[in-house]
Amino acid sequence: MLSVDAINQLPLVVTVVVGTKGTNITKNYPTNVRCLPEETRLLIETVFLCFQIRSLDLKRFPSQPSGKLSDAKMQDIETVVRYCLGL
Repeated sequence: MLSVDAINQLPLVVTVVVGTKGTNITKNYPTNVRCLPEETRLLIETVFLCFQIRSLDLKRFPSQPSGKLSDAKMQDIETVVRYCLGL
């Protein structure tokens, strides 16, 4: 989740970056962050499309997370989101 913890703990929406299978995106672009399975605890390589930001209701998520990004990878995603938004 891209939104800050204070927002994530409220019964509102959370802000996320869309992720897709690494095989769907064969080239590396400055707007994406590619993560290997060992970096996410997901089963497949995932590319986070930092130009596709969504606000979603928490009810859309399973009770247990599917994976977890390292702090370093989360920082990479935050940096690329800033790049995409011109911040």
